[in-house]
Amino acid sequence: MRLNERRAILVADLRPRQTTVGVADVNGRFLSQETIPTSSDPKKTAESLGARLKHLMQVHSHLEFEGVGISLPGRFDHVTQRVVFAPNLEWPEFDFKGIIEQITGMRVELENAANACVLAEIWFGHREKIRDLVVITISEGIGTGLFINGQLARGQSGMAGEFGHVPLDLSGPACTCGGRGCWEVYASNTAAIRYYHESDTAAGDLSFQDLLVLADGGDALALKALDRMAHEIGRGMKMVVVGLAPEEIVVVGEFARLWSRFGPVIEKEVATSVLVGKPPLVRPAADPGMARLRGSVALVLQKHFGPAVRRPAESKSEILISA
Repeated sequence: MRLNERRAILVADLRPRQTTVGVADVNGRFLSQETIPTSSDPKKTAESLGARLKHLMQVHSHLEFEGVGISLPGRFDHVTQRVVFAPNLEWPEFDFKGIIEQITGMRVELENAANACVLAEIWFGHREKIRDLVVITISEGIGTGLFINGQLARGQSGMAGEFGHVPLDLSGPACTCGGRGCWEVYASNTAAIRYYHESDTAAGDLSFQDLLVLADGGDALALKALDRMAHEIGRGMKMVVVGLAPEEIVVVGEFARLWSRFGPVIEKEVATSVLVGKPPLVRPAADPGMARLRGSVALVLQKHFGPAVRRPAESKSEILISA
């Protein structure tokens, strides 16, 4: 038995500046990927994304599509079926899912990016024995996905895991959520860029990718900014460790590229927060650049294998499996 490669899934990973769109087979193998701009207007973004997904269905007309999986840097209420919290996208509450379903004619599964990355670990990361796992996504903000006692935890209104918006200092910098001093204003990509500009006030417009390139080249100010970012990532992880006591913490994001240099800084911070026993394993995702998209594939797959988060080996589906 094997997963039928003629069955495919449309996927999208929304980020504040751009959205990655792709087609994958049900084994998580990607057949195509491209990017489109993300607008601060959710309706405009939904219509543009829906049209692009429909075009991909036409391009790959030889495939049979099972659905659409979308990850976003925000929260989706599974009761109201609406996006309810997306401060880094600057979106109000909105029926994003409904517009895309209307355009594509396909069922859409929408989920927080960190939760999607949890699903990527469970479905494609061979973590069969792990019962308590936390995934932390680091990008423009900080997202946290919780896999507790073998289940994905969503909480009321899908808001479980918003550790990125827990204040570490109430007098700290303003956050996109409206608060001050939240974890993500200290530990995100945006924070690292701010640290660099504090050291070099004459520096021009700089992206996080630019900062990584500078660090790879040995730029002292870039390395200093990323070292501070690493300390803040570890500082925030302490509340995750004390509150949830996970077996593993998985880091997803461009920052993971420099794990060999900055990972030990994070691990040292985490180790000081353990009250009893050994600290959790803290590691980067196996392929952090693809975690969100693979999680979007898993969003659709899990609907065919039951309501719980389960691995393909635990169940069979006539729709997805062929001899």
